[in-house]
Amino acid sequence: MPQKKLSDFVEARAREFAVPGVAVGVLLDDQEIYASHGVTSLDSPLPVDEKTLFHLASVSKTFTATALMRLVAEGKVDLHAPVRRYVPELKLADERAAAQITVLNLLNHTAGLDWNLIDDGTGDRSLAGLMAKLLDLPLIAPPGARASYSQAGYNLAGRIIEKVTGLPFEQAMASLVLEPVGLSDTVYGLAEVMVRTFAVGYNRSENGELQPARPWGAFKEGARADNPGGGLASSVSDLLRWARFQLGDGGDVMPASSLRRMREQTVELRASSLGDGLGICWFLNGLDGVHRIGHGGSGNGQFAELLIVPERNFAVVSLANAGPDGYPFNQSVVKWALEQYLGIVEQAAEPLPYDEEQARQVVGHYEIDAMNLDIATDSTRLTLAVDIKPETRAASDEEMPPGYAAAAIGFLPGDGDEYIITEGGLKGQRGYFSRDDNGAVIGVDLAGRLFGRVMEAT
Repeated sequence: MPQKKLSDFVEARAREFAVPGVAVGVLLDDQEIYASHGVTSLDSPLPVDEKTLFHLASVSKTFTATALMRLVAEGKVDLHAPVRRYVPELKLADERAAAQITVLNLLNHTAGLDWNLIDDGTGDRSLAGLMAKLLDLPLIAPPGARASYSQAGYNLAGRIIEKVTGLPFEQAMASLVLEPVGLSDTVYGLAEVMVRTFAVGYNRSENGELQPARPWGAFKEGARADNPGGGLASSVSDLLRWARFQLGDGGDVMPASSLRRMREQTVELRASSLGDGLGICWFLNGLDGVHRIGHGGSGNGQFAELLIVPERNFAVVSLANAGPDGYPFNQSVVKWALEQYLGIVEQAAEPLPYDEEQARQVVGHYEIDAMNLDIATDSTRLTLAVDIKPETRAASDEEMPPGYAAAAIGFLPGDGDEYIITEGGLKGQRGYFSRDDNGAVIGVDLAGRLFGRVMEAT
C-alpha cells in the first residue's frame, strides 16, 4: 500500500507539472520505497527508475562538507583555522578578509563571498585555476557577519581537500566518502555519467516547449572548478544510501559525533524557505518539535531535493529533469511525504494585502555577480523577476537556463521587510529586504543569496 500511494502521487504530480522524468525515494525506518515516472529523454526514451542518474547540483555540497569533516575528525583540518593555512595562495579583493576567512566560514556560507564566478571557457578551469580568479569575486560582507549562499566558497573548500590530501578533488572524494560509503553510482564527470543510464535535462522555452538543456548538468569538458559546489550526478537509490550513512554511526569512515556536529546550528537564517538556520552545510528546520536537515540543488534543466528527519530515521529524495517545473514538483513531493509518513503538516505563509507605500520602498534593480533581480509594481501588485545577466550569458561558452519571469510577491506579517513569492516557478520561496541605518532598502535576500540594490545615478 505505501508503494502504490507514493507511485500514484508521483505520477499525478509529474503529469500536473509536465516533467518528462522523475524519481523519488523514501526511507521509512529500515524500509526503502521507490516511485518513478516518465522517461530519461524525450528523443531517446528509456524508463526512469531508482538507478537513473540525475544532476545533483548543490546537493553535491553535502558530500564535500562531509569529506572535510572526515579530515577534521582525523586531525588534518581545523574548522576554525584560516583557509590560508591550507591554501596559502588565496587572494581576494579585500586582503583582510582573505586572511580572516576560516574553513567553517566556507561550510556555513558566512565567508562574505558573493555567489560565484561564471566560467567563461578560458584559462585554467581547475580548482587551482579558480584561485587566480577569486580576486574578481565581489565581497558582500565581512567574514562571519552574515550568511549568504556562495558556490565559490564551496569550490574553495574543495581546494582545501586537494591541498590536504595531495590528490585531485574527484579522487580525494572517492577515497574519503564515495567508495567507503558504497556509492557506486555517485560520480563526477561525463565519462562516468555516460556509461550509466542518465536523465536528460530540459528547460521550457518562451512558447512552453521543452528543449534539451546543454551542457548536461555542470559537465563541461575540462571544467572542474565547480565540482565541489555542484558537480555530482547520482541516483535515488544512492541518495537513500547517503541518507542512511548520515543517520548512522559513521562506520569506518568517520565518528558519529562528526555527523551529528554537522546537524548543529552554526548560524541563524532569517525568513528563508531554505530553513531556520545552517549547520555545517545542512539547512536546518524545525516544526512541532521535529528537527529536519536538508539540501536542494538546481542545475541546467534538473532539480534535486534531499530531506532527512534524524529522530524519525526518515528521508525523502526527489529528482526531476525539467526547469523550472522540477522545483515545485520536488517541493510538493517533500511536503506530501512529511504529511503522509510523519504527520508533519506545514502551513503556507499568508501574505498581507498589497500596500502601495510599502511597495514603492522596495521597487528597484538588485544584483549579485552573475544575476539581476528586478522588483516592480503596477499599483495593484508587487512582482519579482530574476535572470542571469546578459553579459554573463554572452561571455559564457555554454547554454544557460532561462530566468524566472515576473511573479507576484507579498509582504508577510511582522516588521514589513519579509516577503513570499506567491506564483510561478519560485512559488513559496521566502526572503527579506535589508535596510541601512537610515531605513533605506539596500538589498534583498532570495534563496539564501544577498542581492545588493543598484541605485540610479542622480
